Amino acid sequence: MTRTWHAASVELVDGYSVRGADGVPTASVPIARVAIEGGFAHLDIPGTGLVQVVSAPAVRLITYREEPES
Repeated sequence: MTRTWHAASVELVDGYSVRGADGVPTASVPIARVAIEGGFAHLDIPGTGLVQVVSAPAVRLITYREEPES
């Protein structure tokens, strides 16, 4: 299965965090590449060098434009 990536901002529910570009845990990511797959959000946050995966219940809001990233 090929993931469809979108440039997006992400907000997580209180109590959940991912590593931000500065290495500090954060619940709000202003820009990331995001793909939804099987109840999980895959987050490729610039500057981290890795893809972080959070479960759907951890996500408060993902905001992106309709066009997927190439």
